[in-house]
Amino acid sequence: DNYHKYCYRHNPEINCNKQADQAKLIEIQKNLESLDHNDKQNISHIWSIFSAAPSKQKNLILQGILSMCCFYQLSYISEEISNLIKIDFISTLPVQISLKILSYLDCASLCNAAQVSKNWKRLADDDQVWHHMCKQHIDRKCPNCGWGLPLMHMKRARQYDQVQYVSNNQQLQKNPLSSQNSPKITELNNDSLKTRPWKTVYSERFKVERNWRKGIFKIKEFRGHQDGILSLQLNHKILITGSYDSTVKIWDIKSGKLIRTLIGHNKGVRCLKFDDSKLITGSLDSTIKVWNYHLGTCISTYRGHTDSILSIDSYKNKIIVSGSADCTIKVWHVETRICHTLRGHTDFVNCVKIHPASNTIFSCSDDTTIRIWDLKTNNCIKVFQGGLRGHIGQVQTVIPLTIKDNITEDKPDSEGEDDDSKSSSQFSVDSTFNNRNRLQIDNINNSIVDNDMSESSDESENNDIVDTVIPKEFLDKLPSHMLTSSLDNTIKLWDFKANNGKGKCVRTQFGHLEGVWSIAADTFRIVSGAHDRLVKVWDLQSGKCMHTLTGHTQSVTCVDLSDSRLASGDEAGVVRMYCFD
Repeated sequence: DNYHKYCYRHNPEINCNKQADQAKLIEIQKNLESLDHNDKQNISHIWSIFSAAPSKQKNLILQGILSMCCFYQLSYISEEISNLIKIDFISTLPVQISLKILSYLDCASLCNAAQVSKNWKRLADDDQVWHHMCKQHIDRKCPNCGWGLPLMHMKRARQYDQVQYVSNNQQLQKNPLSSQNSPKITELNNDSLKTRPWKTVYSERFKVERNWRKGIFKIKEFRGHQDGILSLQLNHKILITGSYDSTVKIWDIKSGKLIRTLIGHNKGVRCLKFDDSKLITGSLDSTIKVWNYHLGTCISTYRGHTDSILSIDSYKNKIIVSGSADCTIKVWHVETRICHTLRGHTDFVNCVKIHPASNTIFSCSDDTTIRIWDLKTNNCIKVFQGGLRGHIGQVQTVIPLTIKDNITEDKPDSEGEDDDSKSSSQFSVDSTFNNRNRLQIDNINNSIVDNDMSESSDESENNDIVDTVIPKEFLDKLPSHMLTSSLDNTIKLWDFKANNGKGKCVRTQFGHLEGVWSIAADTFRIVSGAHDRLVKVWDLQSGKCMHTLTGHTQSVTCVDLSDSRLASGDEAGVVRMYCFD
């Protein structure tokens, strides 16, 4: 082993030392040739004695020479030694240690390291190093550099969706309910995933984040609805929109072309949500429809609300939650065909969100309150309402989210905490399990009906739960924060553990001139659309407005956000998509 037999400088396997020594020896030889014969002979004799001496004698000779040197010679020696003692430790150390060292570098330093030599490039481009870099930055902010990169659909997901979309159009007509998880597809995508370098993943995400920060994007417009846009959702391949014209349209994002129009509702489609196989829509005609949007067929219809459906959410095709203008929330259990009605809001329920980890529902209403409901007992466990920090206008959107980084909060009010404790709220829940709650199937139109309506008398006793501490069994499982938007022109961030576990608003974001109809958020940013025709992009951590996007000619009614795109729909029937990839 040459690494044990030779010192680093004389190791024949280290090419950089050979090249450096060869150049130096040529220079020494030229200087030696310029001397007379006796001087050359004396110098060669000194070198021979030093070269043949054992290690201890060499040190002794050097000590004597150094003691006789004046300051000029010592300065010359210092300058020469500074270059000679430099070591290519990355090439010398074992590979795993070198990779560990490189993993501490930032992106720019790694790219510079790759330009040092072929060996450094091989190590600096290693998948292990860039995998660590991705773990530090993707979907979180790095504590060292402050950069965070948006989470993307990985190559396997992209290829799977492409294969799935083609197979849906070709095969679902034979078996529309068949599973789309083909072993062959999975095997194919696993193989392709292994060949995708982590450096490429990081590079793509870095470019997207840089475009988000600098506001570099391309705009696509989707036109086709005959009336205003009420709802929309996008993924990396398709955009689905719902409109006042009572239709749902499915668009191909890449080409911008209309794929399919779904017709079935009698009034405007106020809300929608889709996954890989199904689309759920809620309409102003008081019905909820479940679609196989690949075929364009309606699978089932849910009836039970007495007024317009304003919001929906679902979880694993097992639970559908709907909020309505009849002031109620309904929880539809698809498998057991049981429906529960949650009462407590005194005005339109504008938004509902399921939080599976805590088994809760978040809701907000025109009554200016936000409520948290226990899905197991169907009881309301907490109400957030107006006051010094709460909303004073109709609350349009609520988003539960967990924030991993430190956030900027408003300074405490000089007058003290919120005056929520001075208020009280009444609520009631209908969760009976008798026949009135059981869903009934109409075989003629494949509809599902909730016969509970609003005449239930099985209401729980009124409770004051505004100024109560959130129960610990929920507090430990709830997300750390929630975002809300309101027609009071503000966006608010709430912390559940603040105020001794009672929760409170810790930040209010101002900027819109009129009511904020819709917001969307991810790990790094908030997107909002408002009645002032503006779309704003906010930094989630600091709460500062990063960009204000203009272009809509009417009120912006809905927005959605992905890793590299945001979409906004307006009352003019136009959807604008901002592409940052």
